[in-house]
Amino acid sequence: MEHPENSSEYAGLVVNQGVEQPSSVNPYLQRSRFARRKLTADDYVKGILEGNSSILGQAVTLVESTNPEHQRVAQEVIERCLPYSGNSVRIGISGVPGAGKSTSIDEFGIHVLKEYGGKLAVLAIDPSSERTKGSILGDKTRMEKLSVHPDSFIRPSPSAGSLGGVARKTRETIILCEAAGYDKIFVETVGVGQSETACHSMVDFFLLIQLAGTGDELQGIKRGIMEMADGIIINKCDGNNVDKCQLAATQFRNALHLFPMPESGWAPQVLTYSGFYGFGIKEVWDMVYKYFDYVKETGYFEYRRNEQAKYWMYESINEQLRNSFFQNETIATMLKAEEQSVLAGQKTSFVAAKQLLDAYFALLH
Repeated sequence: MEHPENSSEYAGLVVNQGVEQPSSVNPYLQRSRFARRKLTADDYVKGILEGNSSILGQAVTLVESTNPEHQRVAQEVIERCLPYSGNSVRIGISGVPGAGKSTSIDEFGIHVLKEYGGKLAVLAIDPSSERTKGSILGDKTRMEKLSVHPDSFIRPSPSAGSLGGVARKTRETIILCEAAGYDKIFVETVGVGQSETACHSMVDFFLLIQLAGTGDELQGIKRGIMEMADGIIINKCDGNNVDKCQLAATQFRNALHLFPMPESGWAPQVLTYSGFYGFGIKEVWDMVYKYFDYVKETGYFEYRRNEQAKYWMYESINEQLRNSFFQNETIATMLKAEEQSVLAGQKTSFVAAKQLLDAYFALLH
């Protein structure tokens, strides 16, 4: 029997995304007829407030762009969306590479959407190559359930070498997602690096995923990350690994007793679960929402949000000053000469830096 695609009925037709088109038409020419219209700030704001995920995605791309014109439009969109933001719970999720963050987020996301309703945005930060500056951006492929869920929005973004693996623009992306009606925001970081301060300073709850038997239970170098955690969960607690996970949980609990009580007054809990099999996930999220009930009752929730807003104001000032300094043509020329002087031992690093800064401030007058 002749296959229908090979029959005469289908002759002269090509299928493009389910739409039959005459093969005689150049697809590139045809596509150009329907070239995407350049959206204005009004278009972006309207689409975001209507919950249009396609326009939200385009707006996030605009925010991440380094093009000055894109940045101008992005900042206008963010400013106009700001009054509609702030009505979500923001949860940072970090952990060592291989701890199963993406698989866990897939299970976590389905659970919170089923149990608590609403809409979920996952901002997955993908590590950028130091050599090529590129990223795979493949987190979405590991979130099989969430990627097809109608109430979820997954946005992988390149870390671009930013602090703690959290993309510099993530906080602004959170504002856009909240304005689009996403009342739950997950921020997945690259992994435990030297600092996860950037992530901690933009979320309400910081969840640390660990594995049993990695040595982290007794590793003093991880003290900083453990002190930031509002909850520690040990993944892959299944099969022959259950006893190891229970032992690791006990060791983590003992280690947490050595730390001072967090500013929130909440004592971080340590739980075990299996992201692959879905065991223990309800208990994890009971803990998370118990935390939110606690900090909202004590007033710490609003206090922390205000402190974060202040922190990011100063971070933005530092960033703008840094960009202004290094993008100044006169300074760019002087930098090369001063660098050579330092390398030749003619000046100390501190003297060269002071002279460059003095020259920069003189240019501003």
